[in-house]
Amino acid sequence: MVADYLDWLRREGRIVIVGASLAGLRAAETLRAEGFAGELTLIGDEHHEPYDRPPLSKSVLLGRASPHRTELPHRRDIDAKWRLGVAATGLDLTAKRVRLADGDEVPYDRLLIATGVRARPWPKEDEARLSGVCVLRTRDDAADLYQRLKAGPRRVFVIGAGFAGSEVASACREMGIPVTVAERAGAPLVGALGGVIGAVAADLQTENGVDLRTHVTVTSLEGDPVGRVRAVHLSDESVVEADVVVVSLGSQRNTEWLTGSGLGAGPRGIACDAGCRAFDFRGIVTDDVFVAGDVARSPHAVFGYQFLSLEHWGNAVAQAETAAHNMICPGADRRPHLWMPAFWSSMFGVNIKSVGVPPMGDQLMITQGSLAERRFVGVYGHQGRVIAAVTFDNARWLEFYGRQIERGAPFPVEYPTVDRRPENRQPVDADFPDPSLPTHGPTVTLSGYSPADQQLVFHPAHN
Repeated sequence: MVADYLDWLRREGRIVIVGASLAGLRAAETLRAEGFAGELTLIGDEHHEPYDRPPLSKSVLLGRASPHRTELPHRRDIDAKWRLGVAATGLDLTAKRVRLADGDEVPYDRLLIATGVRARPWPKEDEARLSGVCVLRTRDDAADLYQRLKAGPRRVFVIGAGFAGSEVASACREMGIPVTVAERAGAPLVGALGGVIGAVAADLQTENGVDLRTHVTVTSLEGDPVGRVRAVHLSDESVVEADVVVVSLGSQRNTEWLTGSGLGAGPRGIACDAGCRAFDFRGIVTDDVFVAGDVARSPHAVFGYQFLSLEHWGNAVAQAETAAHNMICPGADRRPHLWMPAFWSSMFGVNIKSVGVPPMGDQLMITQGSLAERRFVGVYGHQGRVIAAVTFDNARWLEFYGRQIERGAPFPVEYPTVDRRPENRQPVDADFPDPSLPTHGPTVTLSGYSPADQQLVFHPAHN
C-alpha cells in the first residue's frame, strides 16, 4: 500500500515548496534528479528567483559584484510553477492546502517548508522608517545599502557586532568611510565565538579604524525635519552623528504564517526529526510535511541530539537534499541529516572559518599559531570532548578537527601537531556570554531537546 502510494506520488503527485531561496531550489533540483515527475510548485515572497546571500555583505557592498547578478545557478531544469512575490499566509494540514496572501490556495500531497529567516528590524517603528536606517538580508537591501555607501556618507553607524555587522564595518573601512559599531557585549562575535576570540576581533576592528563601542546599547535614533536619520543616542548618554544606520540585530525565523496550523513552529524555528519530517505541536512527527534550511530545528547525533537551528549556507543545501530525497522514497531508504555545522566569514583582510558548535564549548585551547599573530586554530571543549574549532587565516586544519568532532576526540587536545608555545599549553575559559542575554551574531542556536514548545496547549477538535 505504501509502495503504491509512493509510486503514484513520484508519477503524478503534487509537491509544494514554500521558500524560493537556496534550500528551496536545491530541494527542487534533487526531487527531479531522483525521479519525481509530478507537479512541482515553488512559492516565494520576493519577486526574485533564488539568489546567493553571502556576497551581499561582502563583494556587493564593495561594488565588486552587482546585487542583480547574484542569481544561484540552476544545476538542472526543474520544470516548476513559480509563485513569486506572494507570501504564504497559512497552512491547513487537514485539507493539505497552503494559503497565499493574494487569497489563492495551493493544494499539495507533500510539502517542504524552507521559509528561512529575515533580518530583525529596529524595534521602534517610527525610527525604523527614517531614511538612512537599513537592514541587510535581501538583494534589495544590499542594493539600497550599496547606493548609500557609494554616495559617501559622513559616518555609518552599525548596531550589532555579529558577523553581518562586522562585515558591513569592514566594507565601510575598505571604502574609506568612517564607521561606528555598537555592541551590548564586551566585544564583537562573542555570541558566536566567545570572549577570547571576540577580543581578537575587537583589536582587528579598532586597528582598522573602526570606532568600536562595547557594553552599550542604542536607546534611540534621531531624525532631521525631513525624515532622515542624523544621530544615534547610546545608553552611556553619548550621541554619534551618522547619516546611515545599519541595524544588525540578528534574524527572526519566518514561522508566523504557521500560527494555528498545528505544527511545532515558533520563534526558534520548526521542529523536525533527523529525516527532516516536521513535528506537530504535540511532538508527533508528520508524514507529509518536511522542513529544511535556516527555519528548521533538527536533532544532531554528534551533539547529544540537541535541537540545532543553523544559519549556514552548506547546511541549507545538505538539509534540502536530504529532505527532498526522503519525501519520495520508502522509509527504509530514508537517510538522516547529519551535516557538520560549518561557516566562514571574511573581514578586515582576515578569513574566519569554523566547524562544529562553538557556543556549546566552555573551554578553548589555541592549538596552532597564536592569538597575537591573528593566525591560529582555536579548539573548543565541552565535557571532556572536542566540540568545535575556529580558524583565523589557518583553514587547512578545519577538515582534521571536523573528524575529531565526529569521533568525540578528548579535550584538552594532545596531538603531536599542537603548537607548544607556553601560552597554548592549557585551555582557558572560552568566555561565552550568559545564553539568556541577547547578543548579536551566533550562527548556531541550541534550542533544547523538545520538538514542541511547552507553553502550547492541546485543544482536541470537536466534530
